[in-house]
Amino acid sequence: MSEEPMPNASDAASEPAPAAARAPASSSPPWRFTWSKGALTAVLAPVLACVVTLGALTAWTASGAAGSPAKPTLVDARIMLPSNPEATAALFNLTNEGGADDQLVRVSTPAKAGRVMLSRSVDKNGVGTMEMVASVRLSAGGSVEMSAAGLDVMVEDPPKMRLGERVPFVLHFRDSDPLRVNALVVRPGS
Repeated sequence: MSEEPMPNASDAASEPAPAAARAPASSSPPWRFTWSKGALTAVLAPVLACVVTLGALTAWTASGAAGSPAKPTLVDARIMLPSNPEATAALFNLTNEGGADDQLVRVSTPAKAGRVMLSRSVDKNGVGTMEMVASVRLSAGGSVEMSAAGLDVMVEDPPKMRLGERVPFVLHFRDSDPLRVNALVVRPGS
């Protein structure tokens, strides 16, 4: 009698199962994500918010309302013919055609002169004095008008000047490029 060996468990595992015993094949892969209403809302809400915000910012920028850098512009520049050879005043009228504030922080001149400083005339207890000013604010869309009785630029040891001549100055700003100007020599009070 011939004996057939008994199949063991390891032999069964290595043989493929009959087709009828296999699990039915699914039409979609096991990793496929199906959208539920809650998941769709959770994803679309922030995407839609970003699209609306980006559109609004684009429109705001295109209209020019998003602002622009400061743009200091000279309206008028005068320097007083000195009645006192030790000092005189230079007066600059400026506008800011930009969308950001700036500050006039310093004034210089290539002409042979002593110190050039921002100053303000003030009245203390009935006595007029000069105070040095660290900077002058130039608001967006605003202007600054200097006068001999208020804010001005004090020029110590001014160069020799005649009426009608032009004296070069450089206006230095906190954020904007320096502005080179020529101040007209005028009589005091003009």
